[in-house]
Amino acid sequence: MASDCMSGSFQLSARGASRREFLRVGALGAAGLSLPRLLAAGAKGFATRADSCLIIFLNGGPSHLDMWDMKPDAPREIRGEFRPIATTVPGIQLSEHLPRLARQMHRATLVRSMNHSVNNSHAAAVYAALTGHDRGEFGGGARPGDHPGMGAVLAKLRPAQAARLPYVSLPYKTQEGAGGPLQPGFLAGFIGARHDPFWVLEDPNLPNFRVQDLTPPEGMAAARMAGRDDLLRGLDRALVDRQPGGRAAFEEMSQFQRRAYDLLTADATRRAFELHREPAAARDAYGRNIYGQSVLLARRLIEAGTRFVTMSWAPDANATWDTHGGNFKKLKGTLLPQFDAACASLLEDLHQRGLLARTLVAVLGDFGRTPRINNNNAGRDHWNACYSVMLAGGGIKGGFVHGASDRTGSLPAEQPTSPGDIIATLYHLLGVDPRTDLHDNHNRPHMLVPHGRVLDELIA
Repeated sequence: MASDCMSGSFQLSARGASRREFLRVGALGAAGLSLPRLLAAGAKGFATRADSCLIIFLNGGPSHLDMWDMKPDAPREIRGEFRPIATTVPGIQLSEHLPRLARQMHRATLVRSMNHSVNNSHAAAVYAALTGHDRGEFGGGARPGDHPGMGAVLAKLRPAQAARLPYVSLPYKTQEGAGGPLQPGFLAGFIGARHDPFWVLEDPNLPNFRVQDLTPPEGMAAARMAGRDDLLRGLDRALVDRQPGGRAAFEEMSQFQRRAYDLLTADATRRAFELHREPAAARDAYGRNIYGQSVLLARRLIEAGTRFVTMSWAPDANATWDTHGGNFKKLKGTLLPQFDAACASLLEDLHQRGLLARTLVAVLGDFGRTPRINNNNAGRDHWNACYSVMLAGGGIKGGFVHGASDRTGSLPAEQPTSPGDIIATLYHLLGVDPRTDLHDNHNRPHMLVPHGRVLDELIA
């Protein structure tokens, strides 16, 4: 797979990089698209409840009525084919096809009263879900003037430690329909492409999965790499001395070149991608598929010091959770078993490793599905008026339900909640004031989350 520098983002390729490409990562220039630019963020510290965040984004619109908010007493054309089962929290039920996650509910909060204004465009709904900015049905692909995704904001305001990837997105650049543009909400938008995610676009379930971009080219020893790094720094210094203001720019960038070089040679970063180090039983528990292994890789990245990981569960908006047709067949046969294994294993793993208390896990989607089942092989269509999300770790209450839907799951009956409320709460727990102003290239201020409040009732 060829590398892709769209919007200044990075892609990891199993084919690796040439020596020339590898050396160029450390060089100045490239219009701000280099790894040093990605790492160039402030060093201010924050008092926080969470150090890191992992979003599992069920891209396409997961059915709340068949997962999180069962309605067993509703008519069959609404309640569907699945039965609810008990969880570790009395009074909280989940779908029978989420048995492992049911055993983790004492560690999680369900929000059953989500809603926003977007019912048609996946792109617009994804943008609202990931940034907290509900702009209605204004769809289309990612734009440079978009509000930044959370990972980009964290990369700017709470950068990861040296030699750590600040923000990673995997395993797809989810498109707005097959062959369509990249969905908005993942990139850095108006705060600059240097804060875009480090994309991992190879399948971690493949037996030969490797991240060559974080490995020196074959035959290049560490000493030789260090020599070339010194040479590049010397060349950069000579070039900038010829330009007005170049010296100041060089001094500003040199520390980030150093961090880029450290990242490319850091054992901890490379080891995070070495999934073969995981016991076979652990890999089996997450599920031997691209999504299960991506969630496992996300856990390893968080453990290695990455601040923010987004895992998008679809190559395009219509590929997985967009169950207009065959909703129950798809959920029962593939989607729910894979999700149950990956998410439950993640929560248990984070708990066992002592990481859950400081790691936010958010299971989000663009919207829910219609209460009434359609005639397209028992499918459900888009439904923005009421849906559910799940949060855990990082200061979130365990065994808690926020809000409620009406008897058919059609509308919030208690505590209507917006994506802005969820994003504001996540920022708050991560030590970022959601009212913070970020400035674009024209120095215009933009509040992070102007329409959303911190949900104190969700916080332990």
